[in-house]
Amino acid sequence: MFVPPVTYLVLALVAGVLLVLGTMVDRRPPQPSADQAFSATSRGRAGSTAHPAVAPLPRAEPVRLRIPAIGVNASLARLGLDRAGALRPPPEGEAGVAGWYDDGTAPGSRGTAVTTGHVDTRAGSPGVFYRLGAVTKGEAIEVDRADGRTAVFTVDAVEVYAKDRFPDRKVYGSSGRPELRVITCGGPAGDDGYRGNVVVYATLTAVRQTGAG
Repeated sequence: MFVPPVTYLVLALVAGVLLVLGTMVDRRPPQPSADQAFSATSRGRAGSTAHPAVAPLPRAEPVRLRIPAIGVNASLARLGLDRAGALRPPPEGEAGVAGWYDDGTAPGSRGTAVTTGHVDTRAGSPGVFYRLGAVTKGEAIEVDRADGRTAVFTVDAVEVYAKDRFPDRKVYGSSGRPELRVITCGGPAGDDGYRGNVVVYATLTAVRQTGAG
């Protein structure tokens, strides 16, 4: 499994970036329903949302991601590229850890920040984002940052795509607003693993002081 090429991150850093996220297991993780997709009035565009964005924050490293609705409370590791230009996933032995693409936008800053994590392990245990497909519109995603602020995002949509029809411009493109994507494997499973990806779209809607950092 992989997240399709990241071609529309800040400065179009790499063409053809791949991210291996998970493996097939006997039980299927939750998948988003059609009513969690962008509405017809938004024309399916990221950045088309009823949630007003707040002013973007200066760049700061994210350290923890929480999705209270599905019980996620995970540390965030930096994800870089390997020699082939592929984005390294969090180590499989650390399936409870999420990662963020630190050569792109930091969560809370202007642009599209990308976070990822395993849906499961080769042994069949649930990963950090096993229940990502159960997230619904309007729910909160919180990212603690090293500058002592918590960036609070509101979910705009949750969609699932076949990996051979992944809309990279829609997922990775920037609307100029501070936005977040959370991505893991999903869709039908075959002998080679999951054949799609679940993508959560969210917009920064609040900032809290956490006193950390």
